[in-house]
Amino acid sequence: MLYELHELHKTITAPLAAWADVNQRLFSNPYSPFAYHPLSRTIAASQEVLARLMRSYEKPVWRIDHAVVGGVEIPVTIEPVLTKPFCVLQHFRKEMDNPGPKVLIFAPLSGHHATLLRDTVRTALQDFDVYITDWIDARLVSLAAGPFHLDDYIDYCKEFIQLLSAQSDSRVHVISVCQPTVPVLAAVSLLAQATDPAVPKTMVMMGGPIDTRRNPTVVNEFAMGRSHAWFADKVIHRVPYNYPGFMRRVYPGFLQHLGFVAMNADRHMDAHRKFFNHLIVGDGDSAAAHRRFYDEYNAVLDMPAEYYLDTIKVVFQDFALAKGTMTVRGEAVRPEAIKSTALLTVEGELDDISGNGQTEAAHTLCRGIAAEKRKHLLVKGVGHYGIFAGRRYREEVYPQIRDFIRRWK
Repeated sequence: MLYELHELHKTITAPLAAWADVNQRLFSNPYSPFAYHPLSRTIAASQEVLARLMRSYEKPVWRIDHAVVGGVEIPVTIEPVLTKPFCVLQHFRKEMDNPGPKVLIFAPLSGHHATLLRDTVRTALQDFDVYITDWIDARLVSLAAGPFHLDDYIDYCKEFIQLLSAQSDSRVHVISVCQPTVPVLAAVSLLAQATDPAVPKTMVMMGGPIDTRRNPTVVNEFAMGRSHAWFADKVIHRVPYNYPGFMRRVYPGFLQHLGFVAMNADRHMDAHRKFFNHLIVGDGDSAAAHRRFYDEYNAVLDMPAEYYLDTIKVVFQDFALAKGTMTVRGEAVRPEAIKSTALLTVEGELDDISGNGQTEAAHTLCRGIAAEKRKHLLVKGVGHYGIFAGRRYREEVYPQIRDFIRRWK
């Protein structure tokens, strides 16, 4: 019923958002006489803030059509390599003979679209041949596609790694950001256990919940403080009739978004207050930066219920990977079997989603990797998003990731 109420709210507020948007244009367009009213900027600013608060946000576009390689702009075409029911493996193909080593970026399936890693992709294109997992909104996936469990996610990871390794003479490098660190580590472990030649050359794991017993955050405590049955009963809903995934059980993106906003409500309120002031004083650059961030942040997707509930239990309640009790389709996951893959872990000092030490725990689990092939990076003064996007990422984090991959390529 909650999902239906959410859809009803969207339907009711859509005309109001459109009306506010029209008012904003009337009081800001230089061809409109209302734009010369003494309070035009204040009125236009208030109407834009109102419109943005009520608007529904669709999946953003990538906005990546070129890469800067050695100071030269190289055209980039985004091409699907493999389409699965719940994910599309996308390739950012550079129009050049030697695009660099293959890097597979695993984007999180945790409420936002893969485009949240736009900065990660754009920066990596300077040096690498980049692929990414572009997860599909579960409300768009028909019931006929069947369920999607955490084990299915891990199967996807293995299949993507094997596919890209088979396409070239060299093994792929993988980067996992936040949530996928656990399934990616499990997938690589299983490949290593099977002595599969596709096992990656390097693993870069960034801000992920590998061992959530270490420095638990509000997110971790919320998951640990409620029973598995509570999550199944309270936050799982069926997709309404107006979507292709009608009747599919999902964890709705709007609930995840609400949780993210509630974690830092004061910060978001302050951001919108500043946005209002930037509009009034005519600070176009700051206002544009606000729009770009919230266009991405407010665009959310639904997660399959099976996958979400599996993740809650396996990662946040049973700590299965960290305790050595994780299994995938009955097979034990043994990270110590990984020997030839180099490991880099990255954490932000101020990360309020994955606490310090949670990602670093991968080094304890992957004890089969030689010490000289392992490295941990703690980025001072940076939060969760800062380790994969923004100036600090481009200037401090990425150069170390690039050099690490190049060292072991």
